[in-house]
Amino acid sequence: MKTLYTASATAVGGRKGHVKSGPIDLALSTPKGLGGPGGEGTNPEQLFGSAYAACFGGALGLVAGNEGVKLDGDIEVEATVSLGKTDKGNLQIEVVLDCTIPGVDTEVGEDLINKAHEVCPYSRATRDNITVELNLMVLE
Repeated sequence: MKTLYTASATAVGGRKGHVKSGPIDLALSTPKGLGGPGGEGTNPEQLFGSAYAACFGGALGLVAGNEGVKLDGDIEVEATVSLGKTDKGNLQIEVVLDCTIPGVDTEVGEDLINKAHEVCPYSRATRDNITVELNLMVLE
């Protein structure tokens, strides 16, 4: 791999600690669903979802541009990250990506999403490791 960019992040104190990476400087709190108090802090699932949504949105824009598809506005990707247990009791995440692509019909939108899933670095990193559901949200 030829490195184009490198980022570094530091977490101290696990799920109830703190994360810092460049301008990101956030307190963490364990969600109630995981036995924690909840609270004002963020958590790894929210951070992962934010990163995956942004990266996938960028991949959608890249693919649309390469395909010559004109958009009627900004692409929106909502990532829902769930944490659960496997049959063996291991923690596992799964992701649902709800994608809104203004100005495209269903066929073009689904094609763009599938192609973005092939090129997005987060999709490639998670492929065959976690379940990722892709949805095209249709504007009415």
